[in-house]
Amino acid sequence: MELNPAIIRIKNLRLRTYIGINDDEIKNKQDVVINAKIQYLAHDAADSDDMSKALNYRTITKRIIPFVEDNRFYLLEKLTADVLAIAAEHPSVLYAEVEIDKPHALRFADSVSMELSVSKTPE
Repeated sequence: MELNPAIIRIKNLRLRTYIGINDDEIKNKQDVVINAKIQYLAHDAADSDDMSKALNYRTITKRIIPFVEDNRFYLLEKLTADVLAIAAEHPSVLYAEVEIDKPHALRFADSVSMELSVSKTPE
């Protein structure tokens, strides 16, 4: 059986970072909520049950967390693009998509979000 690409979803990763251009945003960390979708060819991992042949979502998440929490961003676009680069960096990734929500960014809205994606050819 030929498998379609696997999809890993990282849902509602809640972190705090400096994001924005207003004085209070520059001085105080804010909540962000990260969702990622990563497609990769998983047939070797599925056939073998060998962790070394799988894309490790824990490794990806452990790279995202300190990157987001230890840096400052003016724009949601920059933060989203940088997290997307981490999500897509493994050679087996075919497609990656990241959406980052900034809760309470607007007075009458739950959040504002930015979504970016990238498609790659397999190496």
